[in-house]
Amino acid sequence: MAQIFNRSTNAIARLSIWGAVFVLAGVAWAASVLNRSAYNTNQGVTIKQPIPFGHEHHVAGLGIDCRYCHSSVEKSASAGIPPTATCMNCHKLIWNDSPMLAPVRESFRTGRPLNWAKVYDLPDFVYFDHSIHVNKGVGCVSCHGRVDKMRLTYQFPSLQMEWCLACHRNPEMNLRPKDRIFDLTWKADDQAALGAALKKEYGIRSAYALTNCSTCHR
Repeated sequence: MAQIFNRSTNAIARLSIWGAVFVLAGVAWAASVLNRSAYNTNQGVTIKQPIPFGHEHHVAGLGIDCRYCHSSVEKSASAGIPPTATCMNCHKLIWNDSPMLAPVRESFRTGRPLNWAKVYDLPDFVYFDHSIHVNKGVGCVSCHGRVDKMRLTYQFPSLQMEWCLACHRNPEMNLRPKDRIFDLTWKADDQAALGAALKKEYGIRSAYALTNCSTCHR
């Protein structure tokens, strides 16, 4: 019986198998890169807001403490969005005729809140409590970055689970004295030594407990 396939078919078949392996590896690599990219995570992306609020001006320029606007950050899961009345404490006296702040004045007049877009928007299956982190010595800058240098606010970390787990496995690198929680410029001389001491002082649970699924997924 005559040979149906050319002898080169074997070599072609082997090459196609090896080629498929490299193609699949390339697809997996591309998917990994896409998964960590700003396109998927929104890391570093500035989201359009009803008012172009600048932390750089308010925090660095005017020295306003985080808790003036985010008043519930020490006692509740949410840091809180300030009511329009908080904005108007200042802006009824300064920039009170600025066209840019017209939505603020309208909100104050009508009682309808401004529709701020969430910058840090965790999935519904993730539980996060601001108060426990603040009261256990984690400073604002660890998660939000140097907002005092952000002209417009953007998401500082990726917020992917690997980012959260990195801290939960080694919380010492993000612990600070409680009187420095809201100090964005503070840095320890020896963070490893200080963090180890504060971990004991604050009663931080073990890495095993902090990385348990039920800690963040409830």
